[in-house]
Amino acid sequence: MSLDLLNHQAGSTQSPRRWLAFLGVAIVGLAGTGWGLWQFRAAQMREAQTEVSVAPEITTVTALGRLEPAGEMINLTASTSIQASRIEKLLVEEGDRVQTGQIIAILDNRDRLQASLQKAENQVRVAQAKLAQVKAGAKTGELQAQRAEIARLQADRTGSLAAQRAAVERLEAEVQNARLEYERYESLYQQGAVSASQRDAKRLAYITAQQQVQQAQAELGRIETTSQEQIQQAQATLDRLAEVRPVDLEAAEAEVQSAKATVVEAQANLEQAEVRSPRAGQIIKIHTYPGEKIADQGIVTLGQTQQMKAIAEVYQSDILKVQEGQPATITSPVIPNSLQGTVERIGLQVEQQQVVDEDPAANIDAKVVEVHIRLDPNSSQNVARLSNLQVTVTIQTE
Repeated sequence: MSLDLLNHQAGSTQSPRRWLAFLGVAIVGLAGTGWGLWQFRAAQMREAQTEVSVAPEITTVTALGRLEPAGEMINLTASTSIQASRIEKLLVEEGDRVQTGQIIAILDNRDRLQASLQKAENQVRVAQAKLAQVKAGAKTGELQAQRAEIARLQADRTGSLAAQRAAVERLEAEVQNARLEYERYESLYQQGAVSASQRDAKRLAYITAQQQVQQAQAELGRIETTSQEQIQQAQATLDRLAEVRPVDLEAAEAEVQSAKATVVEAQANLEQAEVRSPRAGQIIKIHTYPGEKIADQGIVTLGQTQQMKAIAEVYQSDILKVQEGQPATITSPVIPNSLQGTVERIGLQVEQQQVVDEDPAANIDAKVVEVHIRLDPNSSQNVARLSNLQVTVTIQTE
């Protein structure tokens, strides 16, 4: 029995030691596994860094843009002096091709300007007739009529002066009577025989009479002055009629030249009532129709669509990658096939982006540089009617 007890004690002592051994082995195993995982993760990170470092270089620049005729589009309008006019007739439709000098529209003021031209031409004939009269000299009947006019003016002057002087003398007499009456009432008022209002009434009558005399004297002076001036003018006219002077011929000839200049001006105004195309091109859009006042954009937009171009708005951060002569591809959902072109010109200033992506998250405040891309002939022909179409431009930089 003692022996069994000793064996039991020995077994109890060895059991914890085995557990400690197992625990140590487990810890070593976990440490080894962790070390292996760390080594594997480090290898993955090294591989990822290696992949990033060898990523392929981007060889294109992509930007939004628009299509335009190669020649600058112009908004054709009327002269600034007649922009308030309305369109009477519009002689083109959108898509029509026009030639230099072709009439695009006729304004509603053409009839009035035509009448002004005819009036100016009549004035030329009148001025020429007057010149002929000056060269021929005055007629005897004209001289006699002018002398009779002078005699009439002199007679009128004499009669008017006599009548006005009589009026002045009559009013002066009335002033004298009014003064005496006022002085008498002033004396009676001092004696208490009349009231102050009676005295004041006489005083007012006296002042009024004085004013009437002053007015009559002023009228007499006016008659003397104006009638004498009329006689002098009539005498000067008689002198001019009696003598044909070189200065009269020069004045008459100047009137003729002035009338002719008015004709030229009226003709120019009439021509402005017909709005003509300044160059050959295609009608891109009509802004003003018959009966309407000329719009702020003008009457029509004219462009040379035989050669089209794309204007790409390249971000300022990418512009140094773009060079003239690089090929470009232009696409749009509207165009079934992509267009081909070549970078023709690079803008010289940074501007606010005009063509914006439909994505709400897109940056609408980006700074861009306009790059002009000339389309090849086939591409130009395919999009000749699609000015201002939004496109995506991909430029090959390598």
